[in-house]
Amino acid sequence: MIDAAAAFDMTVQEKSIAMEPLIPERFELGESPVFDERRNALWFCDIVGRALHRIDLSGRQHRNWTFASEVGSLGLCESGRLVIALRHQVIVFDPDSQRQTVIATIEGDRDDTRLNDGKVGPDGAFWVGSMDDRGLKQSEPIGALYRVDAGGRVERKVEGLKVSNGLAFSPDGRTMFHSDSRGPWIDRWSLDPATGAIAHRKRLVDLDEEMGRPDGGATDADGNYWSAGISAQRLNRFSPDGRLMETYPLPVGAPTMPCFGGEGLATLFVTSLRRGRSEELLKRYPLTGSVLVGPSPVAGAPVSRFRDI
Repeated sequence: MIDAAAAFDMTVQEKSIAMEPLIPERFELGESPVFDERRNALWFCDIVGRALHRIDLSGRQHRNWTFASEVGSLGLCESGRLVIALRHQVIVFDPDSQRQTVIATIEGDRDDTRLNDGKVGPDGAFWVGSMDDRGLKQSEPIGALYRVDAGGRVERKVEGLKVSNGLAFSPDGRTMFHSDSRGPWIDRWSLDPATGAIAHRKRLVDLDEEMGRPDGGATDADGNYWSAGISAQRLNRFSPDGRLMETYPLPVGAPTMPCFGGEGLATLFVTSLRRGRSEELLKRYPLTGSVLVGPSPVAGAPVSRFRDI
């Protein structure tokens, strides 16, 4: 394991990426960007805005759909629909008909948690975590990570989480990365893509505010892990063993998740958080709340689809 102090002692190269807003709008809590190669579109959600958004990457037309609760995260389905985490439900949503089908209820008897970060794994299931949602500065470890399949079977995989986040999977489908934004740490697990079993948990790195508390994550084609350092206005790129390889400053005050997309997965998208940021931070980073886009220095790893057919 590498801690934050040790990482800063290393010679880490700070690099730049030419990022700009994908569209002019800014969002309260942009999260969970997913590139849809069939539609050539970027999906993402505004959690507190209770909305799902889609941007066509050819003409940058923007559509949105609203829901009855927070929209925590989403993934693509084999059928062309979307799997979405609402506050306490996982649903399958058809954006054309707007039909919603509830497939699972998670922690539905609790008012102090909600579902947060989620990704479709190489096993075809939707992995989604919960978080302490009481707005406390010192979150409690009352959240958990779950695996949900298309039949509605729910498996509780990891317990004792404050803010489950940072899910991403290696290109070969045999490694899962996972973080706790209030841990704050990043872990690595061995994953069986045939069964969804996880084992051999390893703490990769402990982080801090200066280095960047870990929010959402993604993996590149080389198996490296990209973490949105929400408190440090940067993306951190880690090797699979937790070594900080590069850090990329961003023009937003609170980046929330990176995503690779476009032709050859050579474009980088990053969502960001505007709500609750100080006036000082917003003056310094006026683009905060934007969805950023720019050329990626490396190609990304493809994402999986939820096996609903």
